[in-house]
Amino acid sequence: MRAVRRPEVRLPELRPFDGGGLESEGDYDGLEFTDADWAGQSAHGARFLDCAVRRCTLDETVLSRSRIIDSVLSGVRGVGTDLSQASLRDVEVTDARLGGTQLHGAVLERVVVRGGKIDFPNLRQAKLRDVAFEGCVLVEADFSGAELERVTFDDCTLARADFSEARMKDVDLRGAAAVDIARGIDRLSGAVISAAQLLDLAPAFAAQIGVRVE
Repeated sequence: MRAVRRPEVRLPELRPFDGGGLESEGDYDGLEFTDADWAGQSAHGARFLDCAVRRCTLDETVLSRSRIIDSVLSGVRGVGTDLSQASLRDVEVTDARLGGTQLHGAVLERVVVRGGKIDFPNLRQAKLRDVAFEGCVLVEADFSGAELERVTFDDCTLARADFSEARMKDVDLRGAAAVDIARGIDRLSGAVISAAQLLDLAPAFAAQIGVRVE
């Protein structure tokens, strides 16, 4: 297994953002956003470089095709956040509380997701490279058709995950606290699991090849 290359985010001295609402195609550099309510706002195609987003509300916020680079997202929360086809590179996400986040077609490279809970994230057709999930809960994560390379799940709970048509390389599930795969058990080629996880997943493997266990 090749080790995940983790982000090394070193933020410069940040300036508080006082520009009001977000703007599509906006350019945000070296800014700190704190306790902002971005519900229903759109920053489609925006660029965030060397930014910190702390405790902001992202209900139905549109960040599709945005680029988030060398940045930190801490304590963000929201339902229906649209990050479809976004690009996250060298990003740390901590203690997020999100539901129904749209990340289909997104590209995540050198990203750490630490703590928090994300319900029903849509990662269909996404590309994840050097991504570490640490101590978080992922409920019904949809990785259908996604590409995962050098991805780890340490002390995470994966509940009813969907890996249909996913492609994996150097994916390490051994550190996960719990692994429950609803669909796509046949797409684990390229992943590593522990002996204990093999026993837990045995009924799913048996069902996949048509074996009845009685």
